[in-house]
Formats: sequence, structure tokens, C-alpha cells
Amino acid sequence: MIRRPRTAAGLALAVALSLPLPLAATAGTALAAPSATAPAAPPTTDTKAAARLRLPAPTGPYAVGRSTLPLTDHSRPDLWVPTAKARELMVDMYYPARRGTGAPARYATIEEIRALLKQAGLEGKVEPERLSDTAVHSRTGARPAAGKYPLLVLSPGFGASRYSLTSLAEDLAGRGYVVATVDHAYESIGTTFPGGRTLTCAACEKVYGTEGGTRYATQGRAKDVAFVLDQLTGRHPAWRYAHLIDGRRIGMAGHSLGGASAASAMAGDHRIRAGLNLDGAFGDPVPADGLGSRPFLMLGTDDGVHRPGGRDKTWDLAWSRLNGWKRWLTVAGADHYSFSDAPVLGDQLGFPVTGADPSAPRPALSGERSAALTRSYVAAFFDLHLRHIPQPLLDGPSQVYPEVKFNDPTRTRTAPADRTARITPTALSAG
Repeated sequence: MIRRPRTAAGLALAVALSLPLPLAATAGTALAAPSATAPAAPPTTDTKAAARLRLPAPTGPYAVGRSTLPLTDHSRPDLWVPTAKARELMVDMYYPARRGTGAPARYATIEEIRALLKQAGLEGKVEPERLSDTAVHSRTGARPAAGKYPLLVLSPGFGASRYSLTSLAEDLAGRGYVVATVDHAYESIGTTFPGGRTLTCAACEKVYGTEGGTRYATQGRAKDVAFVLDQLTGRHPAWRYAHLIDGRRIGMAGHSLGGASAASAMAGDHRIRAGLNLDGAFGDPVPADGLGSRPFLMLGTDDGVHRPGGRDKTWDLAWSRLNGWKRWLTVAGADHYSFSDAPVLGDQLGFPVTGADPSAPRPALSGERSAALTRSYVAAFFDLHLRHIPQPLLDGPSQVYPEVKFNDPTRTRTAPADRTARITPTALSAG
């Protein structure tokens, strides 16, 4: 089930501003209480600087480099466009870098943002240049820091582009990971490929409301990720800095459909040692015999959808089949987009970007809080399972993040009624 945005404007802004929100927080540091009001811009005499959208800074010790890697899998045709005889992917590689090197990266191309706004009927209402020029913290051409690092693959929600997970990717790279964010051809509102081609979401109408559509899309992404790993860790890697990657330590996470794809990718590829799903329904069920005892984390909304016994039954089924270390966490005050860049940018713009009915209440969590929380739990999970660093944050409820609930379906059989939760008939959990 994909939690589909109810309005074109919501879809566009959710994608343009990057669907789910990443939670950014410095480990061990308490943050301000959740707030539904957008944080005020810091006082400045530079009006233009004050108006510029910004993502939160990475919390780790490294500077962050970024390079873009177009990949083409000639062994299979595109999933959605038969005339495209090969499967194309656009991958952003984030990596630990040396400070003071490289040039500032861009959030997204103007063409990508323009395609998004056009699809949503928002041309003339939102400046594409402003979104495209969002201040990020990664730098192109940056010299890599010495060493070898675990590799993480991030897959965005359906309809969204890889840039919707920029804040999370930058934070993980700053903490000492190589991160590959993947755009899957024809599955986003707009992705610019080499030669200036901006491909749009040919898959959108084929998946929404189609029986088996999400399973097909999820399995397709699993194949995409296997190909990306081949290209990054094979004998003749496609990325110039592939020597940074420790191929024995690979993990995957994603938002919505991208999160569900993490389980599918693990089922077919034992190179992936740990997986994480951010609020995505498992359109392709976890295999009956589990994932080979590998760890998996489910992090979603604390509502009538993703609590145990909630309307998304795929989480209950997945939990019963996961046979390794596992956690089922839900976040009070979050909505489906609270695991992407959308809330951070929406707060700064001054209007909601949840993709829900405009009359619906805004999420209780601010964008800043959402980003901090997401970043902290994602990093803790991979630090524990790829670096073997103990993480008390994953042992139980935290005073730093009281919004996060640890669920035990063996004790909780039904979810409390939640009149504010919404889910669309196609029930795919978004993205």
C-alpha cells in the first residue's frame, strides 16, 4: 500500500521538498520539545541569505563530498517504458571528505524542480530556483578522507527523487559512511539524466491502484540495488572513489516504497547485512523464512496505520517473519513525510508539504525535530550492526526522544482507534 498524496500540490511539494523528513540530531543531546510552528529565521541584514532554504548541518566529524554517477544496466529493459531497452539509474555518492576541498553542491536541478511544480500545477506559485538553490552541506569534487567505510544505499519514496533524502545522506556521510542515493528511472516526478533529459514518472499511473503494481515496483528496485552494488564493489568499479568502500559492511534504508525495497533487496542479495524501512508498506512481503537472521528496523508513524494491528497489515506480517535482531518503532506526532526533507523545507516556506488534505492539521513534529530524530535512529541502527558499536538508543524508550515508542506485537494485538490517521484506498505507504 502506497500512501498516496491526496492533492497534486501535496505531491509536488512533497517531492520537490523531498517527501519524508530526515530526523537530524546530535547523538546524546536533548533537543527542544516538538513544535508544530515553523522556526523563525535567524535575524540577518542580508534579506536574500535569510530567505534561502537550508538543510540542517551534518552532525559527524567529517566534511561531506558528493559525486553523481549515471549507471545503465544493459542486461534488462526498463520496467515501465518498453522502448527504453536498458534500465537507467542516477546515483549520488556521498562520502567522508577533507575539509576545505570541493565546491558547494546543488540540492536539485532546476529542471527537476520545474517538472515537479508543473506536475502539481504550481507553476508561478513556487520559485523553482529557490528550491533548487537550497543550501546543502555536501561539496562536489571534494577530496576523500583516508580510510574504508561502510556502504549504505538509500532509496526514495515512489514519485520522489533521490534528493528527498539529502539531509539524511549528508548526515550519514559526515558520520563516516559512504552513501549511495538512487533515482530509479521513470519512478520520480522529475530526474535529470545525462544529456539534459529529465524523465518523468511514467510508472505513477501504472502503479497506483493496480493489483500487484507495488510488488512489481518493489522487486524492480531490489534488482536496481543489486546492480548498483555490482557497479560499486565489483572488480572494475564505476565510481572513482570505490576504494573507500568496505564491501563487507553494506546496509540499505529507504522511505516508503524505498523502505519496503530494503527488505526485498536483502531477500535477494546477501551482501546487504542490515536493512531499515521508513514508513513503507511491504508491497513485496518478507519471505516466509525471513532474511537469514539479518537485522531489520521498522520506523514509522505512531497512528492507526503503523502501530501493531494497524491498517497496514504488511508490518504485522513482516514482524512475524523477521528472524534476526529487529525493532518496531513508531513516532508520535509524525506523518508519512516526516522521514524526508519535506518538513524541514516546509517549515521554512511557511506551509505544509505533507501531501494530505490542506485542511488537515500539520504534523506535531517540527521539521527540525523530525530530521534530528530520523538521523539519530538511522545512524544508531547502522552503527550497531555494521560497526558493532553499542547503541543504548535502540534498547528501549529514550528521554531524549520521548516521541519514539517501542512496540511489542506479542503484547499489543490491536491498535487504538485513531480518527486523525488517513490512508488512501490503494494503501501503499507512500512514496
